[in-house]
Formats: sequence, structure tokens, C-alpha cells
Amino acid sequence: MTILEAAEALRRRRVSSTELTTAALARIDRLDGTLRAFITVTAEAALGRARKADSELASGRDRGPLHGIPMAVKDLFSTRGVRTTSGSRLFESYVPDRDAAVVERLEAAGAVPLGKLNMHELAYGVTSDNPHFGAVCNPWNTERSPGGSSGGAGAAVAAGMVYAAIGSDTGGSIRVPAAFCGTVGLKPTYGRVSRYGALPLAWSLDHMGPLTRSVRDAGVTLNAIAGYDGRDPASSRHPVIDYVPDEGCSVRGIRIGFAASFFERLDGDVELCVRGAIARAASLGAEVKPVVLPDLSALNAVGRVILMAEAASVMEPYRGRRESFGADVLALLDQGRAIPATDYINAQRLRRAMRREFGKVWREVDCLVVPTTPHTAPRIGQTTVRFDGRDEDARLAATRLVRGINVLGLPALSMPCGLSSSGLPMGLQIIGPAFEEALILRVGAALEDDGLGLPPCPM
Repeated sequence: MTILEAAEALRRRRVSSTELTTAALARIDRLDGTLRAFITVTAEAALGRARKADSELASGRDRGPLHGIPMAVKDLFSTRGVRTTSGSRLFESYVPDRDAAVVERLEAAGAVPLGKLNMHELAYGVTSDNPHFGAVCNPWNTERSPGGSSGGAGAAVAAGMVYAAIGSDTGGSIRVPAAFCGTVGLKPTYGRVSRYGALPLAWSLDHMGPLTRSVRDAGVTLNAIAGYDGRDPASSRHPVIDYVPDEGCSVRGIRIGFAASFFERLDGDVELCVRGAIARAASLGAEVKPVVLPDLSALNAVGRVILMAEAASVMEPYRGRRESFGADVLALLDQGRAIPATDYINAQRLRRAMRREFGKVWREVDCLVVPTTPHTAPRIGQTTVRFDGRDEDARLAATRLVRGINVLGLPALSMPCGLSSSGLPMGLQIIGPAFEEALILRVGAALEDDGLGLPPCPM
């Protein structure tokens, strides 16, 4: 079931929140020993919250479609009274006395939190191969990576443990797990969802957003968590609207940009899948137009410099505890400390210039439809992938088509668009202008309504 289907079943008294939560906890108990999607499961508290939701709904108090729905959050969001590790030994015993903003808003919406999700250490990586809490496994093939850093979120949603999860995305960390695990993942516009109470990785690149089973479920969840928060200095006052696409929504007349630079060095199955989705949109009445974008590799280089410098700054207070970091994260932090201030400042200057250049594309098209990742999920521990007979670093390849969108701060949706010849999910990415989440969700929902997607996960 999707969130909207479960919400209807709750209101028709065909099921209770307690039953949904009990079933979700049983699934976690059965599968998580293999998948390692959770760091902490709060079963007793979840059942108490579910009973409260049932009581409220029975008495006529309806908080909205998330009321009584089992969900979970990445373990970098503070949760009052529940440990928040950020996937790190530094914080393995940290128990906050406050909730993160997104946790507050989910609670206000009546959602039932099941616990805290595993992740790449400190959100600084793309594999979720966590040296402290275990490697998260992909539900489609447990020898494969779920992506990162929100790998636990992708795995939990794909395996049916939760109806939705909240992740963070600094260089693709919602969209990569969505693509590898076959879920929907939405990175909203920078400032659309509050970062308050979430451990930062890079202040100017961090975005918070949902991973869900359907496009409309992403809209439902965004409705609950979007909006201004004065505790987050980057939070936007841009008006919040209803982000859930209408039933029978159309892409007729929408101008979709085809950007050739996003189709270089791709797995053949991924290219075929995404081109097929673009053709499907055209058959539904969208206008497909070729567009030329600023240099994607330069945009990624800017993003890497900013990320490494800001992440090193965030972790500077813990510099003396080198033994507490995993090897890959420690190496990245050391590289970040070696970046001169002049390089960081120049990267920010280039960022502003590239934002202006990229902004011109919205005069020609309404959105871009491109691949999310150039390949499907690699094996856990795999370090390279091959395109056109040439090896490429697996981590850089996985983020090559998503990292730059964080630099620009634009909203982007990843949704499933089929299975590869080896039976692994592939992701389609829809990118729009700032604060046009409703538009990209509409395009995604229309494609989903037309049959784009995946069969159920085999787990």
C-alpha cells in the first residue's frame, strides 16, 4: 500500500494504525538482520503512538493523511529521548533533549515513528557501508549497495518496512538510494525544508526530504515537512502549497528539456530506460526540447570543493579523535582541511555564476528529465564501474548526475523507471526551477499513472 491507500483504509476502518505498525515492526524483525536498515528501533513507543492515532481518528480528530502511518528518519535527525548517532562512534551514546524540525512536523501530522535509520557515517559518502553499525544491503540484491548516505532510508522503504522515510541530500544522498533501491526520492529546493536539529555535513549544500513508495506519497510527506522555520537561517518564506498531484494530472504542454550532457558515459540499460520515459512523456503531450547546459563536470568540481571544505569545518571540534572515524570519512576530512580558503571562495564565486547561467534554461523549458545515476547499484565494496571500456571511480560516478543540483539548490525528484537486464532498479531524475516541487511531482505522477515504475521488491 501507498500512504494514500493506507490513509483511506484507516478512515474506512478497514485497518487500524496499531495493525499497520505491528505489521511494519514484524517486517523489520524479519528482514533487518539481513538488510541492517535500522540503527535503533523504537517498537514500544511506536505502538503507543499508533494507539493514540487510532483513538484520535475514532474521536474525529484527523491530522491529515500521515496520521497513523508508520515512518522512520535517518539517524542524523535529533529525536528527543532517543539516541541519535549520525552513523558515527562520536555520537553513539548521544541522546538529544529536543526534536529536529522535521520530526516535530511529522509528530504534528500524526505519523508513527518506528526508529532511526542506518546511513553512511556522518552522511559523508555514497555507499552506506558503515564501519560502526554495519553495511546496509539493497533489498533487490543483498550483495549490492543501497547507495548513500540515506541508504537505510532507501532500503527500509523498498523492503516495505516503512511507508516513508526522511533523508538528507548533500550531493545526491536521497536520490542515489532512491535510484538504487527503486523508490521515489525528493530533494526539495534549498531552504524549503528546515535543517534545524539535523547534524550538518555542508551548510550550503544540505537538503532534507522524503523517500516514499510513490510520487504522490512524496507530495503528501512534503506537505507535512515544508515551510519556514526561523531556527534555520537558510529557511525560505516562499509560500507552501499543496504538493500532491491531482488524480489524472497531465503533462500536456509541459516543455521537457533533453540535456545531452546528462547522457554521456551511461550504462546501456539506464540510457534506454530514461530515453523511453522521455518518449512516453512526449506521447502524453509533453514538448521535448534539446537544451545546452553549463559544464556539468565543472559544476561537480565546485560542489566537491565546497563539500570538502565545509565538512572539514563542521568536524573540526572532533579533529583530535581520529580513532573514532572510519577510514574513508577520515581521508575526506583530511583532504578538506588541506583546501586553501582561496579555493573555497573561488568555488562559491563560480557557483553564483553557474547558477545564473543555469537559470537561463528555464526560459526555454519547464523541467529537465535525465538519469539519476549512470549505472545501477554496484556490489558492496566495489570501487570502480566501467563505461565504454574505461573505469571510473564508483563513488564519483554515482553522484555525477546529482551532485551539481545541490550546488544549484534546485528541486529534483528521482523515481523508478524500470529494471535493468540484471534485475536491478534504475532511476529517472526530474529537475525543476527553484520552488517548483509541484511541477516536477506532477510530471512524475503522470508518468507513474501511465505505468512507469517497478514490480514489487522481491523481499
